[in-house]
Amino acid sequence: MPRFPDITANIAAMGGSPYSALAGRLKAYEGRTFPLHVGDTWMEPAACARLERFTVAEHPGMHQYLPTQGHPVLLERLAARVQERTGVSTNTSNVLMTAGGTGGLCALAAVLVSPGDEVLIAAPHWPLIAGHVKIAGGTPVMVPLVGDVTTAEEAVAAFQARITDRTVAVYINTPNNPTGAVYPKAWVEGIVRWAVSNDLWVWSDEIYEDYVYDGEHAYARTFAPERTISAYSFSKAYGMAGNRVGYLVGPDEIIAQTGKVSTHMFYGAPTAGQLAALAVLSPEGDDWIAMAYAKYKALGEMAAERLGVPTPGGSTFLFLDVADHLDERGLDGLLLDLVGQGLLVAPGRSFGPYPTHIRVCFTCAAPDVVEEGVDVLARRLGR
Repeated sequence: MPRFPDITANIAAMGGSPYSALAGRLKAYEGRTFPLHVGDTWMEPAACARLERFTVAEHPGMHQYLPTQGHPVLLERLAARVQERTGVSTNTSNVLMTAGGTGGLCALAAVLVSPGDEVLIAAPHWPLIAGHVKIAGGTPVMVPLVGDVTTAEEAVAAFQARITDRTVAVYINTPNNPTGAVYPKAWVEGIVRWAVSNDLWVWSDEIYEDYVYDGEHAYARTFAPERTISAYSFSKAYGMAGNRVGYLVGPDEIIAQTGKVSTHMFYGAPTAGQLAALAVLSPEGDDWIAMAYAKYKALGEMAAERLGVPTPGGSTFLFLDVADHLDERGLDGLLLDLVGQGLLVAPGRSFGPYPTHIRVCFTCAAPDVVEEGVDVLARRLGR
């Protein structure tokens, strides 16, 4: 008699929400709340990209499937955009529309990770990437960078110390979630060239490319387009997270193979979301990014100054070590205390081996809510 199937060990070991197990408690809180735990924006997208403006009369077929690779015109526009930004020759065959950057990276993991393989993940890291590797049957291997290394040579050495004969890829994320760090160009180039020399794939998460406040974003494909797959998203760039539209850019063959997986996983990115994405690739969309950039930068500077930490170089986060403010209950005790004051932040363990850190998103609520929530945290930390 066949064995009744159990839940796979990889999935059973994964948590639910990677951000906070206390969200339910916050909903029950009766006072003013400050949900600063999820990476999002309080702003609506540019008017040209709001779904309320799309009608069947103007967009016949908007509720039907598009080609699984994506809207043909959108693919053309993105290929040209990526080529202009990176200087790397890019065709529509190099681009795949996905259900957010999340769907794209999960599909990519299914293509490039076999059971038993390892992926070296620069940490602190975007929390869902470790789960993608586990879903594919692989093992995520943390490579602490931000706060642990100061030079490109040290960054490469950190990867070198963890490579094994089972390693198949490296994952880097800059501008970084959760720290707000922007990897220097020398770091990105050094890591990419090291990966190529060891016959590895490079997964480059560049979701926050438009939000660099200090320094310059280095595009990984610039150094090895034949080995690099980059992830982008309209979610963070244009405040369209709910539309679930992102895209991957990489070698033709990898994009084609990933398209097989994405077709079976989510078939295609939402049609209406892709229409909105096409509309926002316009001067109005550029103006929205410029407006959001100024607001985000100011909020990041405010939050950093109030909390007594360096201003973020990019993205929409601060990552704080609160070890000196923990009692015998550890980080969970502090998080519980903060929820008791209406504040929810993300625990550091969601981003790698950081049991005494917290992440604060300074854009996921209206500025007055963020400012008051940051003040709650600052007072709790004695700052």
